[in-house]
Amino acid sequence: MNQDLLQLSGVHTHIGAYHILHGVDLAVPHGQLTMLLGRNGAGKTTTLRTIMGLWHASQGSVVFDGKNITDAETPSIAGLDIAYVPENMGIFSDLTVKENMLLAARRARYAAQMDTKRLEWIFSLFPAVEKFWNHPAGKLSGGQKQMLAVARAIVEPRKLLIVDEPSKGLAPAIINNMIDAFAQLKQTGTTILLVEQNLSFAKRLGDHVAVMDNGKVVHSGSMKTLAADEKLQHALLGLSI
Repeated sequence: MNQDLLQLSGVHTHIGAYHILHGVDLAVPHGQLTMLLGRNGAGKTTTLRTIMGLWHASQGSVVFDGKNITDAETPSIAGLDIAYVPENMGIFSDLTVKENMLLAARRARYAAQMDTKRLEWIFSLFPAVEKFWNHPAGKLSGGQKQMLAVARAIVEPRKLLIVDEPSKGLAPAIINNMIDAFAQLKQTGTTILLVEQNLSFAKRLGDHVAVMDNGKVVHSGSMKTLAADEKLQHALLGLSI
């Protein structure tokens, strides 16, 4: 078996007249948490959206679990057991927390058909999801919405979880809760790709790291190695972890 669950090779993405990705080469190893780092505007979110088929690569290939998904549409990509949590979280504000979760549970038509054991595990990770189960999602705080967004993505087992800046705007206590949740997900063998600006978050969770600049990956390797090399951090990110 290929050690990489997801591979991007020479990916270019244009959005209208703008050339955003300039030949992205990215490998996401099976069962590991890969951090995608880089300065603002480096192309990280565009990379995630290209993987999910929200924007299509104009050149290059995206291969997931041995299948070329470069030209696939988003519903088909999601059907391969890939879950995506965008930066804006994508919560349905007028629906309850329960209804948001049920929408993501494709194997269940009713809440009673959702996997009870998995829900209990999710509630242990994110108690607010259980507490506000019957409340409109739009009434939740920012941190609670982020918890719901991740909980919804993992309501069923996924081969790959893609999350864009999960700690953005969160209080330190909620960030620690989020770190614990991703650590537990790692233990289940879930492959995770995270875009993150909080470098302490990245250091504590990452196994593998890729750093982007100007629409391409300029460094990839062990997160532990990058975290130990302050000179390399400054060269790649302009600051130290």
